Amino acid sequence: MKAILCSQYCQPDDLVLADVPDPVAGPGEAVIAIKAAALNFFDILMIQGKYQIKPPFPFSPAAEVAGVIESIGAGVTDLKVGDRVVASCGHNGARDKIALPANTIVKIPDNLDYDRAAGIIIIYGTALHALEDRASPKPGETLAVLGAAGGTGLAACELGKLMGLKVIACASSDEKLAFAKQHGAELTLNYAKEDLKEGLRKLTDGKGADIVFDPVGGAYAEAALRSTAWEGRFLVIGFAAGDIPKIPLNLALLKGCDIRGVFWGAWARQNPEKNRKNLEKLVQWTAEGKISSHVDRTFSLSQTAEALKVLAGRKAMGKVILHPGS
Repeated sequence: MKAILCSQYCQPDDLVLADVPDPVAGPGEAVIAIKAAALNFFDILMIQGKYQIKPPFPFSPAAEVAGVIESIGAGVTDLKVGDRVVASCGHNGARDKIALPANTIVKIPDNLDYDRAAGIIIIYGTALHALEDRASPKPGETLAVLGAAGGTGLAACELGKLMGLKVIACASSDEKLAFAKQHGAELTLNYAKEDLKEGLRKLTDGKGADIVFDPVGGAYAEAALRSTAWEGRFLVIGFAAGDIPKIPLNLALLKGCDIRGVFWGAWARQNPEKNRKNLEKLVQWTAEGKISSHVDRTFSLSQTAEALKVLAGRKAMGKVILHPGS
């Protein structure tokens, strides 16, 4: 089978399309013939050796896959050959097939296409965990979302609206903001044109945002924290801007606010049953059209480098999907 391989820390253009042995389902495992593999910003960091998780070489990028069960191992009773499924794999999704523990695989309905299914797990799983488990939301509160047109930001806009929050989309272009407004945002702020702190205060009548969802980091993080309301919650999601900000802790004191880390992957490993229920709920919501799981563009496996560079350039609005076997 074909696989995109990272054999040493490298840039996207250095990845290699190679032949590797087909996987075999061990006890408690199933092999998925991958129809769609979703890329995320952290895939770029992972191949560069800059991510907190460092798989052994050689590995493939792409941490979430959708496809068809091709074979099952001993002891697997809740899956059968031909089932349409989705799963989180951490890495190794950019290949034709993958063997995974059966208890990590979730079935998807016939009316949910593979591309949209592949994009559900990480961005919506992260956003749902952030808002439901970490943010202590109350209906009617304001939620400011940075990077609102990116994968995780867009998911936060959609889920925030479903939870009854007043969503303020913050992004770097009017085009991205218009897109976020189509996906749950009520108000918008272009932080390339307007000061983020003052803009958020103005949009909240001077109170500040009750919840800030920040997958961007960099220079925007401190400005967003300064714009939080009294007893606000600042959610640390990630650092797409590249720089990990150093926050003056006196801000947390002066604003009586919380800075709350959101590490969905670690939480999911420690709470597998709750995470599985979250994923099943997200699959159902996507199939029902309550959330979009919007796909920005798709690429063949041989175009993985090009796909990653779209993410690196922050050009994607929604998910970037690979099509193994195409």
